[in-house]
Amino acid sequence: MRKYYYALPIVLMLLVGGALSHAQDGKRGSLTAQDYTEIQMLYAQYNHSIDSGDVEGYVALFTPDGSFNNNSGHEGLRTFMKNRNGGTRRHWNTNLLITPTPEGAKGAVYLMFVDVGMKPIAITSAGRYEDSLVKTAQGWRFKQRRNFPDPPATAGSAAAPAPQKPNP
Repeated sequence: MRKYYYALPIVLMLLVGGALSHAQDGKRGSLTAQDYTEIQMLYAQYNHSIDSGDVEGYVALFTPDGSFNNNSGHEGLRTFMKNRNGGTRRHWNTNLLITPTPEGAKGAVYLMFVDVGMKPIAITSAGRYEDSLVKTAQGWRFKQRRNFPDPPATAGSAAAPAPQKPNP
């Protein structure tokens, strides 16, 4: 019984996703629950590939003419990955928004870079991705991926309050 409790949110998400896909305007295209799931997996595969330095796994997530910022095509993406020094930085994405388009889908997600090599572990930067996605014979792929870093905090900007000691 307990194992079904954990599956309930996933089932509800798939049902809502499917219902939303059927409610879309015909001009914008439509997505199935399976499409939403496959796109979510594409985002997860991206993070794991780039963080582990899996060059070919990373390149395979893009269409042959796909781009990430100024890096275009599989050769450009391959060069980007080979010159990248990710170290102990991890990509953490939240609030994935998937919108059907006539060509496939748009994706938008918030991004945090977490450096797991620092003690204590720290969020080193944040931003967002905006993506164009297309469905190919190999599955959903990034056609265009753009990163928009958030500006760094400046002196005088609101900082997180210092941790409080618990009351006795």
